[in-house]
Amino acid sequence: MLAFANAKINLGLSVTEKRADGYHNIETVFYPVNLFDVIEITDAPATVCVIEGIDIPGDAADNLCLKAFEALQKDFKLPAQQITLLKNIPVGAGLGGGSSDAAHLIKLVNDKFKLGISVETMQNYARVLGADCAFFIENKPAYAFGKGDEFSSVAVDLSNYHLVLVKPEVHVSTADAYAGIKPIIPSRSVKDLIHLPIEEWRAHLKNDFESSVFSKYPEIEQIKSKLYQSGALFSLMSGSGSSVFGIFDHQVSLPELEENNKVFYNV
Repeated sequence: MLAFANAKINLGLSVTEKRADGYHNIETVFYPVNLFDVIEITDAPATVCVIEGIDIPGDAADNLCLKAFEALQKDFKLPAQQITLLKNIPVGAGLGGGSSDAAHLIKLVNDKFKLGISVETMQNYARVLGADCAFFIENKPAYAFGKGDEFSSVAVDLSNYHLVLVKPEVHVSTADAYAGIKPIIPSRSVKDLIHLPIEEWRAHLKNDFESSVFSKYPEIEQIKSKLYQSGALFSLMSGSGSSVFGIFDHQVSLPELEENNKVFYNV
């Protein structure tokens, strides 16, 4: 059985406070986009995770898909499976690829073995694996708060626009990105700002990580500037970086950005 695990972008991101448990409270709008990893599970003599495509740093034994399966295997006494992951979503890009893979693996296992797990229970399995992992269970635009694992629905539809995603050859450490943050509660919530006309987002929707990340990696800020120069209605770094997206009201070609970056059109 196959699953296509999509990426997400952040339409605004505020880091509001440091929590007692070491995490941070945030608020953001997660929006799913059309850039996919592919996950397959097949019966096997022993449970193993095989990764193809983009290289993922670290050991495959630590992959979130494998951790998700092992949690379900323990609770439901499931037979061994080979998890094959074809990695296409850039790593260290603020796109939630690893979280999406794990969430879609949970849904895939639920379907294959007819476990009948509720959405809420699947989200609880996902929450253990990563702060944004639970979003991908329902996988629809959502206002996220708390650690990024609590949600309320939000009406955002960008299907009439053209989304371009640019990933430089830079890996931004999430820990480093948070180290440069001074949490503050914004005067206006992302939940309210997202309902402004998209032409007004540039003046109001911010990503708190941009300031510190841009100072360390000016090439990321240059990508954002070039997207605006090319006519983007709105552009923002996604998550803690390093990818930047642009929302256009027309088809674009950006050969200058393609020279030193990966550019994904119509995501």
